[in-house]
Amino acid sequence: MPAPSLRHSSIDSAALGPEEAAEAVSDLVAAIGYHGQRYHAEDAPEIADADYDTLYRRLQAIEARFPELIREDSPTARVGAAPAAGFGKVRHAIPMLSLGNAFARQDVQGFLDSVRNFLAELRADPAQAVEVLAELKIDGLSCSLRYEHGLLVQAATRGDGQEGEDVTANVRTIDNVPHKLTGDAPDVLEVRGEVYMTDADFLALNARQQEAGGKLFANPRNAAAGSLRQLDPAITRARPLRFFGYAWGEVSRPLGKTQAEARAALAGFGFTLNEPSRICRSIDEMIGFYDEIGNARATLGFSIDGIVYKINRLDLQQRLGFVSRAPRWAIAHKFPPEQARTRLNAITLQVGRTGALTPVAELMPINVGGVMVGRATLHNEDYIAEKDIRVGDTVVVQRAGDVIPQIVQIVPELRDGDPPKWQPPTECPICHSAAVREPGEAKRFCTGGLICEAQAVERLRHFVARDAFDIEGLGAKTVTEFQEAGLIRTPADIFRLKREDIEGREGWKDLSISKLLKSIEDRRTIPLDRFILALGIRQTGQTTARLMAKHYRTLEHWQAAMIAAGDPESDAYKELLNIDGIGADTAKDMTDFFAEKNNLDALADLEAQLTVEPFVPPAGRDGGALDGRIVVFTGTLVQLSRGEAKARAEGAGAKVTGSVSAKTDYLVVGADAGSKAAKAEALGVKTITEDEFIALVAG
Repeated sequence: MPAPSLRHSSIDSAALGPEEAAEAVSDLVAAIGYHGQRYHAEDAPEIADADYDTLYRRLQAIEARFPELIREDSPTARVGAAPAAGFGKVRHAIPMLSLGNAFARQDVQGFLDSVRNFLAELRADPAQAVEVLAELKIDGLSCSLRYEHGLLVQAATRGDGQEGEDVTANVRTIDNVPHKLTGDAPDVLEVRGEVYMTDADFLALNARQQEAGGKLFANPRNAAAGSLRQLDPAITRARPLRFFGYAWGEVSRPLGKTQAEARAALAGFGFTLNEPSRICRSIDEMIGFYDEIGNARATLGFSIDGIVYKINRLDLQQRLGFVSRAPRWAIAHKFPPEQARTRLNAITLQVGRTGALTPVAELMPINVGGVMVGRATLHNEDYIAEKDIRVGDTVVVQRAGDVIPQIVQIVPELRDGDPPKWQPPTECPICHSAAVREPGEAKRFCTGGLICEAQAVERLRHFVARDAFDIEGLGAKTVTEFQEAGLIRTPADIFRLKREDIEGREGWKDLSISKLLKSIEDRRTIPLDRFILALGIRQTGQTTARLMAKHYRTLEHWQAAMIAAGDPESDAYKELLNIDGIGADTAKDMTDFFAEKNNLDALADLEAQLTVEPFVPPAGRDGGALDGRIVVFTGTLVQLSRGEAKARAEGAGAKVTGSVSAKTDYLVVGADAGSKAAKAEALGVKTITEDEFIALVAG
């Protein structure tokens, strides 16, 4: 499946008309979902981290200008990844959300401006300072520790923000995690922070690993994550982990009136804080702290990747609330990526599950910000040609977002002679079928389809990936092994595996076989959205899969509707297009999938092996006072800013749009209401005052 195309990509978001904006949102949602899937689930990114951020920020800009186009499950609403198997699952009482990112001063200023615009009293008094607490953004593993009556009773990773892994036994082995709190702690206290490893401990651990012939970790964060997620707590105990506790979830009583007071309370209970921190009262003070820490970053003794700014007053945090992905009252100001120079030894090709051929740089290994980098993405042939990258060149390697290695440029003065230019492939390196580049595509694709072993393996890897079926023990290496041995050719074959199929294979013992078969058996029941995602339909990432599941609710309904929607004149097709966030391109890919007999056969084969659960709305998202209602605001509101009013409506289950139609349930009328009020009256739409709205959402 090639990356989705982007219409209107060259048009500034401020110049887009409503129709162009709707198409752009549809394209961006598909592209962000596709590239997010390539990065998080398939470990095969096709674009640089900075390019992904550009797509993300463009979607944010269009959504800000056209709020009626915001989809409930927009990529801007996603958090993290699903929890891994192997540990018990813990449902967070209060979701553990991620933070929005800032990369430049103007992004930080935008954050401050958005706070002022949201809170009416700050908007009315521009001279009133906004007090912000700036603290270090630790590059570790997010963790939540629950205390009851002062005693540690449970610890969990963030997971997907709603549900994490139970790592209580392992957290108890961390030296600076208090088992019993000191001071006057609340009866219920959920402390949140980061499990991390100091730079010195990381280097010492890798030295011991190398001496023992064990696995070397790429960086301190990976070492911390790998150490915490050991099934044997004794292994975790032997690793030098530490914990910074600086935030909180559920509490039985407040920790203070400000972020700074709450941090001081946590320190009093026995937690180590991520210091230094500083209260700032202007953007100059915030940027000054950012620059100061950036210059001292290498001397801190532990890894950070930015500064987090939080509105200091907790009552303002409460009012600002959350978008579905992140709090409105905090933002992470990321540090620039780190760079290094090395030699490009070769350019090889990676074949993705869709047949996309991605050129990969094989490098002389180099340490880039504490990580040994030996390979880097070259994206596509245009990228190579544009930067004139040739084998033998000295190149500048950058870890975008301090994670994904990429080649930024060559160092022309160090080129030896005139080496030949790299030539795009004419055939697939795996099956030797023709490699073609279609008009409008950035990459070449193998035409081998189902006969290409690389694609077969990648499609199976996608099926069992964490966000899809998440089958523990059936990782990339095992999928490849079983596929090459002929044990699994189709997804349904996974559920037909028997003990005798695996017995006698190298590395497989009775216990490991039992664990794998149990994991497979546990996945015979799966939620509808995960099932749809696992099918690998083009332009169907987590967002679209969840959208389909939410709308059609059951596998039978969805499948029947998609088959019927193959007729573009049908009501089923019109219904598909009417789903907010589904454009014509996505609809075509969906109906094309169901038009293929092989796909229908594969679906039938799977259905015989599985139970696909109907979609159930997440707790807390449905059942509000305005559940399922469509609300429009007009005129000037007095008690609430427009942003806070919208947030309250959405928190009560409503969908807020920008225009009145026959489907509108309520028009909230403020002062100086315009034509929307007249249109609502003509359509028979109920109008209510701001006071009535506030009373309504309060229940």
